[in-house]
Amino acid sequence: MKRTTARLADGREIIYFDHDDAPPREPHDPRELDEVSTASQVRHDPVLDEWVILASHRQNRTYQPPADECPLCPSRGGRHTEIPSPDYDVVVFENRFPSLSMQASGGATPDLPPLVDHAPAIGRCEVVCFTSDHEAAFATLKPEHARLVVDAWADRTAELSALPGVVQVFPFENRGAAIGVTLAHPHGQIYAYPFVTPRTRQMLGNAAAYARRCGRNLFADVLAGERASGTRVVAATAMWTAFVPAAARWPVEVHVYPHRQVPDIAALSGEERDDFVHLYLNVLGRLDALYDQPLPFVAAWHQAPHGPGREHAYLHLQITSIQRSADKLKYLAGSEAAMGAFITDVLPEDVARRLRDLGR
Repeated sequence: MKRTTARLADGREIIYFDHDDAPPREPHDPRELDEVSTASQVRHDPVLDEWVILASHRQNRTYQPPADECPLCPSRGGRHTEIPSPDYDVVVFENRFPSLSMQASGGATPDLPPLVDHAPAIGRCEVVCFTSDHEAAFATLKPEHARLVVDAWADRTAELSALPGVVQVFPFENRGAAIGVTLAHPHGQIYAYPFVTPRTRQMLGNAAAYARRCGRNLFADVLAGERASGTRVVAATAMWTAFVPAAARWPVEVHVYPHRQVPDIAALSGEERDDFVHLYLNVLGRLDALYDQPLPFVAAWHQAPHGPGREHAYLHLQITSIQRSADKLKYLAGSEAAMGAFITDVLPEDVARRLRDLGR
């Protein structure tokens, strides 16, 4: 893998991840850009004991431009985009409209009550462009190219984890207009948080309690139980298993686990990365075949934070979709949105069987 770093016109970092035979990439960005906003802040909700990120400058971010104005395509024919080079394999750059920034100043905090703490939203937000092909998708990448994306995730996980103030690194992909994607080009994002996210804190708290009670890892035992049953397993390889969880909350939900407990993507071996690519492309193909159309989804990597509870973490990928049938979406209404109590309209076993059958 070739790794090339440069700076965009407003000072943001851009990193090219290329195959070894790729030509040199263009480091110079000729655009004139305004400074990136540093007004993001975090405020603490004392009732839920959760941090909320406020980034009002994101209201004016780019929203669903036509393909010939896509900012994630290469710069060609005199049109300058976020990627100065006329071509690329995989590229990562700092978000132009970041929720988190290492230069965050915090902005105004008028009349906050005494119980509400606040601070600058220190961290980093990055965009990961999977390919220069605007019409592609992760599911259509060749295995060697998908492996390059995995290596980029690993690189960014290691580097962002070392930044001062960063506690947790979260790579993810939002796919499809139904999910709220604002740019159609195949891409994902990475957030480097200054706090442990609520979902991770809850999972690791449960895992710590399970370890005290049973002396074993909670995630490893969940994986072992699903593999032993096989009822909800969608696909498996020598080193990874994809399954629908028994208490799935979403109409389509698939978890992908390595068979070896590791804290994050950076800790995966080369063989495990290759094996993941094989399984993930297989699973993505099944998901798109489920309703014979591209499935909208969120693909979220659960990685270990730095600090207490890291020893209980177990890297895994969670894929969730709101598509409950070919022409219907699942909306979070009263019970889900207000109470966090999910109600599903399909049995996990039925979803797993349908996805499993699509591979035959």
